Amino acid sequence: MAEQREWRIGELARATRVTVRALHHYDRLGLLRPSSRTAGGHRCYTGDDVRRLHTILALRRFGLSLRDIAAALEAGGEDPREILRRQLAETEERIRQAQQVRASLRGLLERLDDPEPSQFVALIEEMVTMSQPLTPEQLEEMHRARREWAATLSEEELAEMSRTRAEARAAMSAEQIAEMQETRARLMGH
Repeated sequence: MAEQREWRIGELARATRVTVRALHHYDRLGLLRPSSRTAGGHRCYTGDDVRRLHTILALRRFGLSLRDIAAALEAGGEDPREILRRQLAETEERIRQAQQVRASLRGLLERLDDPEPSQFVALIEEMVTMSQPLTPEQLEEMHRARREWAATLSEEELAEMSRTRAEARAAMSAEQIAEMQETRARLMGH
């Protein structure tokens, strides 16, 4: 039987375009342990290890966390199909949120002949809150920056911004408003 080829960690990193640091991290997490070590303690990987690394990288490209990948790779661990179903549901939610932002942008473009920068502030805030949860520090910073910015506006500009925001909201269906409020509350920790 032919002897199986082994790669030292640097060789594997170069061949797979994965950093040595990432391979060390995967080792520490138990995701990808080297099959052997040299007398000097250098990690050595076999073809089976390379196949496992390929699986890890493929699952990462699907957006799975390292914890989910570990669960999928464990013998008798969580069914990878269930992990992928969860990831698919999360991706579909992000797509739904992006479509809401897209609809808002299209609505603004249709209603505005000469847009004011202030009209986009509310939309940007909604986009930020839709795309990722904010920490309490980020939330406070956003409120502080908004207060400072609002202090620079005249009463007319504030009234115009309020009117435009009301018009944009009026153009939304009750379902869109409820979804926006629910998403905003969830992401802002309410």
